[in-house]
Amino acid sequence: MAQKKSALRKPVKVLVTLILLIALVAGGYHFWQGRKQAEEQATKVSVVTVARGDIEEVVTAQGKLEPKDFVDVGVQVSGQIRQIKVELGDIVKKGDLIAEIDPKIYEAKVEADEARIKTLQAQIAQQDAQVTLVNQQYQRTQKLLQAKAVSQDAFDSADAALKIAKAQRDALDAQLQEAQSALDGDKANLGYTSIYAPMDGTVVIKDAKEGQTLNATQSAPRVVQLASLDVMTVRAQVAEADVMRIREGGDVYFTTLGASGRKWTGKVRQVLPTPDVVNEVVLYNVLVDAENKDRQLMTGMSTQMFFVMGRAQNVPLVPISALGKRAQKEDREGAVAYRIKVPAGAKDAEKIIHVGLMDRQMAEVKGGLAEGDKVIMEAPAAGDPMAGVPRRMRNMAGRL
Repeated sequence: MAQKKSALRKPVKVLVTLILLIALVAGGYHFWQGRKQAEEQATKVSVVTVARGDIEEVVTAQGKLEPKDFVDVGVQVSGQIRQIKVELGDIVKKGDLIAEIDPKIYEAKVEADEARIKTLQAQIAQQDAQVTLVNQQYQRTQKLLQAKAVSQDAFDSADAALKIAKAQRDALDAQLQEAQSALDGDKANLGYTSIYAPMDGTVVIKDAKEGQTLNATQSAPRVVQLASLDVMTVRAQVAEADVMRIREGGDVYFTTLGASGRKWTGKVRQVLPTPDVVNEVVLYNVLVDAENKDRQLMTGMSTQMFFVMGRAQNVPLVPISALGKRAQKEDREGAVAYRIKVPAGAKDAEKIIHVGLMDRQMAEVKGGLAEGDKVIMEAPAAGDPMAGVPRRMRNMAGRL
């Protein structure tokens, strides 16, 4: 009985093994067919025609608006603000009174200096009379000495007295100069109690308040900030990968969040050499000036910048999705070489073209193709995560 059971089990095992093998083969074939269909669907191609058009290559960046010309109007002397003549948004002219500091202390100093000068002037007049008297005594003593009517000691005493009187007169002159210098300084400080606008502009910041006491000993506290809003500056932050392409005097246009349909134009004024590092990203500040006669641009507004690297009109264009791998050794001045596919009967052919300007969708054809030529462009299937990505970038992602 045991032998019969063993004989029956062997065919069963063989049958089960065969069934499993058939299932595995069928599953593998199904998987392979599905993958093949997916790959075929993902690599469907379309043929596009090279046509003429306009193209513009730009470098984009974010920016913030600020006035090009502005000045902080501060105080040069300490004291209590007695009156502020302006409010935020006021337009002032150069020389207009901005604020006044209580001048009593400085007026008192000026009066004291003037009184000291008068005292010194009186002392000088008295000393002048003394010098005249001593000089007369010296002259008489000299004549008497010549007549041998006085001793040499008497003449020496008269000579010393004259020199002392003149020295005292010189000392009073020095004191008068010192007092005059103190008076000039105190008059200047008295003048600083009235604060005037150093330029034409608009009051954009007001820090101080009437009655506030400001201390100018260590720094000059700001009362207001004046800015000329006729010309605004955009401080754009450009990535280090693009900043070497930016040139002073280059064309720029930008939009703002509040008026995205309007474009403001300007020129690159300066590329600042020191970068800002934000979250380990290196960004360089590029300054761009723009006219603002209608006052639509305001301080602190965010901008979307477009630095124009080049423009071309009525040139042959090819979609960048049709560009394959770069042909490094085929580059030439002003153009980069790419491999592309073109229809050639039953089998596609590969050729090298040169492209110039590029935007997000199209590339300028510099050589290798003409208007009306056909180019094969891969059309990724719906749902493909790489949809819309140029073929040369898809290839790079595949290698990674």
